[in-house]
Amino acid sequence: MKFRRKPRENVEINLASLIDVVFILLLFFVVTTTFTRETQLKVDLPEAASGTPPEQTELKQLEVLIGADGGYALNGQQLLKSDLNSLMAALQKESDGDNSLPLIISADAKTPHQAVITAMDAAGKLGFAHLRITTVEAQAAP
Repeated sequence: MKFRRKPRENVEINLASLIDVVFILLLFFVVTTTFTRETQLKVDLPEAASGTPPEQTELKQLEVLIGADGGYALNGQQLLKSDLNSLMAALQKESDGDNSLPLIISADAKTPHQAVITAMDAAGKLGFAHLRITTVEAQAAP
């Protein structure tokens, strides 16, 4: 007994409507997405409530003092220019090329943030890895 085979039907999925739906979903997500700008973030800077005093060391230390006007002083010597190149030259001269020395950055509370970043940038470009930013302990409100 020989059975007749049914002819096979070609099953095809119509992708045109699927592509339309995916395209509409993509447009929906693009339109409803909110983009934020990093430059418009508001930041509340932290206050140093406690800290550890620096340990005494026999090594030579470099201390960069930054005044309220953004002027720099390196180990008590005022720099004539307050730019990146002069600070880098002074750090290089004072450290004699030894970038393993600890570097302390002490900035006034009203110092522009750019001045502190410039000091950190100069230290980073010269390869100083031991950075310390000094603060004072916050006084309790009476």
